[in-house]
Amino acid sequence: MQNEILKKQRLLDENGHLTNPGYAKHLLFEYSRKAIKASGWRIKEWDYYATLNDDYGISVTIADLSYSAMISAVFFDFKRKIVYKKTKLLWFTFGKIKMPESSETGNIIFDSKDYHFEFIRHDDERKLVAKIVNFLPNQDLNVNLVIDDLKDESMVIATPWKEKPKAFYYNQKINCMPTSGTVTIGDATYLFNKASSFSVLDWGRGVWTYKNTWYWGSASGLVAGKRFGFNIGYGFGDTTKASENMIFYEGKAHKFDRVEFIIDQMDFLKPWKFTSNDHRFEMVMEPLIDRQDTMNAIIIKNLGHQVFGKFYGYAILDDGTKIEVDGLLGFAEQITNHY
Repeated sequence: MQNEILKKQRLLDENGHLTNPGYAKHLLFEYSRKAIKASGWRIKEWDYYATLNDDYGISVTIADLSYSAMISAVFFDFKRKIVYKKTKLLWFTFGKIKMPESSETGNIIFDSKDYHFEFIRHDDERKLVAKIVNFLPNQDLNVNLVIDDLKDESMVIATPWKEKPKAFYYNQKINCMPTSGTVTIGDATYLFNKASSFSVLDWGRGVWTYKNTWYWGSASGLVAGKRFGFNIGYGFGDTTKASENMIFYEGKAHKFDRVEFIIDQMDFLKPWKFTSNDHRFEMVMEPLIDRQDTMNAIIIKNLGHQVFGKFYGYAILDDGTKIEVDGLLGFAEQITNHY
């Protein structure tokens, strides 16, 4: 039985344990970094935005992992099947990036000689600004995007680890946010408009164990003219109280139970299959691009495949309505992290 959280409450008790593991459709838990009782080395906080349309996309990340921090941008060209990426690593930040304690308020600004990132929060929109000098040789990256905040229902989950009672992951995924603006790389300009471009926010705060593998999938767009998307995943922590699987339709969240990713581990560009135990989510993803990570920075290691492609299949809403999906752009990933 999944535990739905329906009222505001503290995320952690006086011992640093989750007060009430479960899921919600709004940001009801109150997170405070000061309430954490685990080692400061294990605290992980990040904001990840991905903005996509059928032709191209951009993702930007600001993450404070305590003994390191990561500032990153990735550009995707789905027509040419090209990925461009650049990342700045910092060391021993331990909260100096000053990540907000809520996704609903607070800004993040990072500025250095060659990187300038701003994640600015307004009541009805989110503004993303990013500049990276020499993102490509002699070509700067400039990102200027405005994301509509429609106050939709979202996926919120508080997940513990059985083996580490002070470890937890507090996560919100906001899908289907219409987005407008531009991305420029050198002399090339890429336009995003609200009719065809949508963003997802992955907002994460927590205390992680050192090694984990996770599976995550997400899509946002239009199906028969209606905003539709989903969040699917599993693989880490104790999810007996709740899974993170939700379907989003016109701003409303529809919870379903468990999902399995069926992947050809020898070829990640072969079709991915997704099936749920309650038969409410059955999809196939036809891959376009495999963004593979093989980072090894001694204490930080990342091995994974974030694969972007088109989803085909169906999802069933809480009232039994069957949504047929025919070529919705999204992504799915298998990631193993040591951090």
